[in-house]
Amino acid sequence: MRERCLRAALVLGLTLAALVCGCSGQERADAPRGPQKFGATYMTMNNPYFQDMNAQIEEIVEANGDILIYRDPAQDQEKQNEQIMDMLEEGITGLFLNPVNWETVRPALIACKEAQVPVFVIDTNVYDDEYAVFSILSDNYDAGVQCARDMMKKKDHARIVVMDSPGTKSIDDRVQGFVDTIAGSPDYEIVTRLHGRGELEVSMDEMEKLLDGGAAFDVVLGGNDPTALGALAALQMNQMQDGILIYGIDGSPDGKVMIKEGYMEGSCAQQPLLIAQEALKMAYDYLDGKEVEKLVIVPVTMITRDNIDQFDLAGWQ
Repeated sequence: MRERCLRAALVLGLTLAALVCGCSGQERADAPRGPQKFGATYMTMNNPYFQDMNAQIEEIVEANGDILIYRDPAQDQEKQNEQIMDMLEEGITGLFLNPVNWETVRPALIACKEAQVPVFVIDTNVYDDEYAVFSILSDNYDAGVQCARDMMKKKDHARIVVMDSPGTKSIDDRVQGFVDTIAGSPDYEIVTRLHGRGELEVSMDEMEKLLDGGAAFDVVLGGNDPTALGALAALQMNQMQDGILIYGIDGSPDGKVMIKEGYMEGSCAQQPLLIAQEALKMAYDYLDGKEVEKLVIVPVTMITRDNIDQFDLAGWQ
């Protein structure tokens, strides 16, 4: 696996231009209160999207004189639940949560409620949202819609591979937006779904299995950019990428470079640094006794070969 991951890295190629949020608007009004200890957990840290989101959260928390501890459950919901229990034992006073599975995270949500620790959901929903103070998410459904519309402008018919991640609500919504947009158009056929789990290596393996089986297709929808890049790596290693439109969802630096080089067709861009900044502002407002919105949806932007020159390749939108 190590050798194959290195090969994929050689095929693909990451730079983050970190955006620094001015903290003046996010500092807490009640300075006499002691330092807060926040916890954060993401479905995986094997993804630049969450790495950079966490770095932004950590920067703002520390600029306010507070502490952030974070955990990586590596796509294992049972492990994430256990890690949240551990963070509660460590005395966190607030939790930033990106669940592995939007439904089976429920025991951890109940534990946070019992411990009177507020939960701030970021990037993807939880099913039991009554346990969350707020959720701040990308417009995931629209991301899928935009990918489908771009594909339909460029192809009169297509055989499509969808790479999803069942239980990850954000990716479920992206796929649903795509599926709903092509519904009723028999010229666009989803030939199979692969469970890429939102990770490059998993998606590469799944795509290689599909190629070994001789499947015919000319479009790939990745549930996020690592998924799309994993599919691309498998196609390139088998010299089968020509004529296949590959779409991701993230607008990551890696994804944009691949679009610029002509290897990916497009990626619907999220704004992870903005999500982090707004989540911190809302969390501090809540802790200061202010009302906050229950649900915030952040717009997404379609980046394709047609408009890639309008975007910074090195950073996030």
